[in-house]
Amino acid sequence: MKKYHCFNRLFIAAVLLGLTPLVQAQNDDAIRLSRNTEPGNTPPIWVSMSGFTGEAAAVLQFDLYVQGFGFTNANGAQYLISGSNNGNLEGRVMDHFNKNALVSKAYSGATLRRQAHAFADDFVQALGRKGIGQTKIAFVVEGGYGKSEVYVADFDGHGAQPVTRDNSLAAAPCWVPGRFAVYYNSYKLGNPAIFSHDLSNGARRTVAWYGGSSISPAVSPNGRKVAMILSKDGWTDLYVADADGGNVRRLTKSPEDESSPCWSPDGESICFATKIKERRSLCRISASGGSAQRIPTTGVLNPTEPDWSPDGQWIAFTAQMGGFEICVVKAEGGAVTELVAGEDPSWAPNSRTLVFSRRTGGGHLSVLDVPTKQVKDVARVSSGVNSEPSWAR
Repeated sequence: MKKYHCFNRLFIAAVLLGLTPLVQAQNDDAIRLSRNTEPGNTPPIWVSMSGFTGEAAAVLQFDLYVQGFGFTNANGAQYLISGSNNGNLEGRVMDHFNKNALVSKAYSGATLRRQAHAFADDFVQALGRKGIGQTKIAFVVEGGYGKSEVYVADFDGHGAQPVTRDNSLAAAPCWVPGRFAVYYNSYKLGNPAIFSHDLSNGARRTVAWYGGSSISPAVSPNGRKVAMILSKDGWTDLYVADADGGNVRRLTKSPEDESSPCWSPDGESICFATKIKERRSLCRISASGGSAQRIPTTGVLNPTEPDWSPDGQWIAFTAQMGGFEICVVKAEGGAVTELVAGEDPSWAPNSRTLVFSRRTGGGHLSVLDVPTKQVKDVARVSSGVNSEPSWAR
């Protein structure tokens, strides 16, 4: 894989949503700014776009739509986006309300698709947000006969390349923060084992392989620790170890099966799914050990597959209530916002966009803007069901 396949290397402390314009009906040129940031109930930021064609236009529309922008005519737009893509790409953004230029730049030295991603990032970053156009996702492609492999692609699904070619069962990929490297499960040794895989040079090593299950790796924000689910001591419990698998320490001891650990952005806590009094629940526990504390998810049942947003404010998860629903809740717990049907949510570095999987239509991945609930399907690896995404950050 080429080294220019890059991804965001830093966690960010960003608000879930920036300023949102609303067009006043009585005056198309007057735009009122709103600070409404309610997940799932926030209007888009209106933009107009002109001059771009073909692939460049499609990339810009995708990137901006899944970051909370809507498209309208120039009179109704807060931001006027214009440019051309004759060979290389040139892009400009004007604030229609404040009458000032936000971006004016020419792009070269990469594919047209990457130039368009870069322009979208420059626009979003000019508004004080973190762009996601040049980020990566890892995910699983399920083949026939119980086989699956780990893939890596651009966040919109383009440029997908296989990481594993084990002709076995692979699952649960997760990124090492700030590095072009992933952890995942594989059955290539027989019992499920956890592997680390440096994608820059192909080096792979076994992190955990015991007599029972070694599954669900989650790497700490500083890359030095890995949380995982092991059954080596009889029960299926949460453990933490050094990144290479050394110094294994058990955090929970319960007859209930623990699953799906994820780290708080400060690396102090781990959220995971478990059962309490026969009900599936989310809990958090100190990474150094102690008692687990339940995270209330008021209004939904059977929460699982949590992922903590990089800004520390939100936990996304899957609720199992007949079907599967993507939901978000404040990190301390409370009232839940149900967003869309799906499972396996993973936060983008901007703490507002999620990638998740859907079993409909042959099994594919989609990208969701949490405040507006705007959704786009990503490009699909057609050889099988695409699932279990993880967003690099």
